[in-house]
Amino acid sequence: MLKNTKQVIARIGETDQLYLENNTPELALERANLRLELVTYSNSRQEQLHFLQEAIVLLETARVEYDEMPMRIYLDLSLHLAKAYMVYFEITKEQRFALITQQILKPLTQHENGDIYFFLAYASACKNELALTRHWLKKYSTTAEFDLELLQNHQSFKVCRSEGWFSEMLQSKLH
Repeated sequence: MLKNTKQVIARIGETDQLYLENNTPELALERANLRLELVTYSNSRQEQLHFLQEAIVLLETARVEYDEMPMRIYLDLSLHLAKAYMVYFEITKEQRFALITQQILKPLTQHENGDIYFFLAYASACKNELALTRHWLKKYSTTAEFDLELLQNHQSFKVCRSEGWFSEMLQSKLH
């Protein structure tokens, strides 16, 4: 077992103990992130799905469990939940996970967060919704979070690379 994997598993044990003492939205986020990290270390599809399911339950529960939390934490929980569902999509290729991502993030677009726009574009591209992909990428391209290299290399936007609007957007960011 990799040293990093052992460290992640040890930290999961620590955070699970902390959960028993006093759960917080931040702790739920850390606990879910640790499980998402295990997904990347595992070569077993069954293990990956198990860790994803645990992460999703932790994130979904944390989003509704607390009466009050800072908006930044709520957005982080929502973005990590979207990431978990998109990882689920990547493993299973089931479009329902892209749809769930859209349903989670669409109500949060008023926060004008680039990561939200990126995940909405990603989910739209996975569902072959090119008009929505274009819409969300255009919004994403105007934010501080915009990452040209990520957009150029992300496999899900492969279908967009032959589109004129996509090339124009990339060219405008190169200058």
